[in-house]
Amino acid sequence: MLGQWQGGRYWYPGVVEHSTQDSVTIQYDDGDRATQPSRQVKAYNWHAGSRVECNWQNGGRWYSGTITRLNTDRLRINYDDGDTEATRTGSCRSQ
Repeated sequence: MLGQWQGGRYWYPGVVEHSTQDSVTIQYDDGDRATQPSRQVKAYNWHAGSRVECNWQNGGRWYSGTITRLNTDRLRINYDDGDTEATRTGSCRSQ
């Protein structure tokens, strides 16, 4: 699943732990956990070719790029500036 952390504009990957008709508890891939309204959760739709932003080397700076390879929680991204990185889904987000 993808969830909007605290209702923000970005979607982060995670696993549903519990759900009701109105809310969903997500264990996010980065280790955070949250219960949020169902409208802030959608199906996981990342694949090779998806546009995402990732936290470059987990240093706190987010850059846009395209996923070139995806295997469970690991991915390779080609950043728009020409850099590439192998990282985990927990270090990425989408809009």
